[in-house]
Amino acid sequence: MTKFPSFSQWKQIFKVLKKKERITLLVFSILAVGSLIFLTTNFYINNTKVVPALGGTFTEGVVGQPRFINPIYGETNDVDRTLIDLVFSGLMTYDNNGKIVPDLADNYEISSDGKTYQFTLKDNIFWHDGKPVTADDIIFTIQTIQNSDYKSPLRANWIDVDVEKNSEKSISFHLKSPYNSFLENSTVKIIPQHIWEPILPENFTLSSYNLQPIGSGPFAFSDINQTNTGFISTLYFESNRRYYNHPSFISKLTFQFFEKKEDLIKAANAKTINGFTLAPLENNEAAAEKEIKQGWSNNEKFSVYSFSLPRYFAVFFNNQKTSIFSDINIRQAMSYAVNKDELINKTKGKTKTNISKIDSPILPDFYGYQQPPSIYNFDINTAGALLDKSSFKSNGQAFREKAVVKKPAFQFTAYLKVGSKGTAVTQLQACLAKLDDSFKNLLQSETNGTYGKATESAVTEFQKKYLPEAKPTGETGAGTRKKLNELCLAPSQNSQPLQFTLTTVDQPQLVEVANQLKTYWESVGAKVTIQAVSLTDLKPIIKNRSYDALLYGEALGAEPDFYPFWHSSQKIDPGLNLSSYENKTVDQLLKDSRETLDELIKQQKLEKLQDVVIKDAPALFLYNPDYVYWVLRKVKGIDTVKIIDPAKRFINITNWFIKTKRVWK
Repeated sequence: MTKFPSFSQWKQIFKVLKKKERITLLVFSILAVGSLIFLTTNFYINNTKVVPALGGTFTEGVVGQPRFINPIYGETNDVDRTLIDLVFSGLMTYDNNGKIVPDLADNYEISSDGKTYQFTLKDNIFWHDGKPVTADDIIFTIQTIQNSDYKSPLRANWIDVDVEKNSEKSISFHLKSPYNSFLENSTVKIIPQHIWEPILPENFTLSSYNLQPIGSGPFAFSDINQTNTGFISTLYFESNRRYYNHPSFISKLTFQFFEKKEDLIKAANAKTINGFTLAPLENNEAAAEKEIKQGWSNNEKFSVYSFSLPRYFAVFFNNQKTSIFSDINIRQAMSYAVNKDELINKTKGKTKTNISKIDSPILPDFYGYQQPPSIYNFDINTAGALLDKSSFKSNGQAFREKAVVKKPAFQFTAYLKVGSKGTAVTQLQACLAKLDDSFKNLLQSETNGTYGKATESAVTEFQKKYLPEAKPTGETGAGTRKKLNELCLAPSQNSQPLQFTLTTVDQPQLVEVANQLKTYWESVGAKVTIQAVSLTDLKPIIKNRSYDALLYGEALGAEPDFYPFWHSSQKIDPGLNLSSYENKTVDQLLKDSRETLDELIKQQKLEKLQDVVIKDAPALFLYNPDYVYWVLRKVKGIDTVKIIDPAKRFINITNWFIKTKRVWK
């Protein structure tokens, strides 16, 4: 029987082998080990998969400062809204396609009349300090918003809404009338009653919890860094491991704040921040930002994400009676005169942003509605014909104008005689004195608005001279009044130029669009002045509707509710009917579309509204820009398609990851 060599005998093998044999054995040994490693590795890779792992820090770069990381106040500040979405939760939220889905709520029910919404909370939902989230927190938040002492900018959204506690986990909202977009209201973030209830309304904005918040969202506040001047340089957050949805893979989240956009760009180049947006930068032409526009779309360090938003830019024509745009022909002509395809291509090329042409106020591409059957395609001839129809003709100097007959403010309408007094007599005496020196001489002693013998004599002489066929009476009968009006108060004829002012924000992108619009409109004979003002100065202009035409943007929501934008009741501030548009058919369609619970009926109403608004042309709808977001390539898991506003870019951050691991399939 052959005995297998012992380990000590194997150790002697190289002593008994020749040199060539030793080399051969060594090579085969290395190949054997390598093959074993390869086969093992290959087996492991083929039978495992890469999955996200817990860990890593994500740093967001932001220009600006947080003020109120508090849902009661923070909705007016972009930075605050972003942080609120990360720290707090609402009954409902948005998914990565912009749809409204349950958040704190496990489920909800809507009554058959559309006036009651009942929500049931999830199990095991907690505040960051460990206390449970209950129905009392929901009620406290809504009642705080509704209380005018707290001065919440959200108060208007909750007028005529009653909130009722059904149990510790159930709440009902009672509306005075059906409102099918109420689910969007229910995305409001909830604050903890046990933290905020002891704080008086006048101290709410002063509380340290506004910058060191306690919420129930995916990330919990950790720390804050401020400079000696009070500038908040950094906010630190940690993953909420008790988060009721799956906790985030990223364990730490940092927000780094910059005073200047150029500083943010430097930080991005140095890779000290992982994510940032260029949306605010596209409107500023600093040299560093021009470089960003030209090169960052293909930057190797960062992935670029383009999110669809329900917002658009348009020219809102002021439809008030005193405006030139009260004439539908002028509005339609200005719409036909603009080459939107060319305008958008030029704008897209300069901003490196995906921009889509729009022709409708209801954004059919975003909401899934039918495109309008009739739009204003670029047509200078049609524009000119419409202007001709409104009597605006070329003046031979590149612009158009029309003859306007202006009647004098005063006309002789009263029967005057001796004893009459007042303004009409004064006007009569002035008229007679202007017509003839002899009349003037007769009136030297009587020009005080009293009809005496001198005035009677002057009227008699007037009748003899200008009405020889009539018997002089010295009184202003119908024939005399007609002649006086003809000689002294004849209508004047003036020329009204086709001119107006286009008002917009003094941001280079919008100013450039405004200048391009001016070129189009002047090509059909309109004289256009551009008024570019700061956002601060624009607010009172919009409030008072003191503009001819306004180049501006409007942001919509996940649930399309166009009532605030186009109903005639919203013509006055704080309404958002920027065109001062009024149409009874549209008013009824808006009312019906927001009250029905049938989505198909709502769609039909809005598509009909779309057709009416486009025909009336209260605005020239231009384009819908995407939101562009840059993230270091090492960050994965970003699958967002649509967001409701830029603050929602973190809507699926719990799926983002930096670290990975392998697990068996």
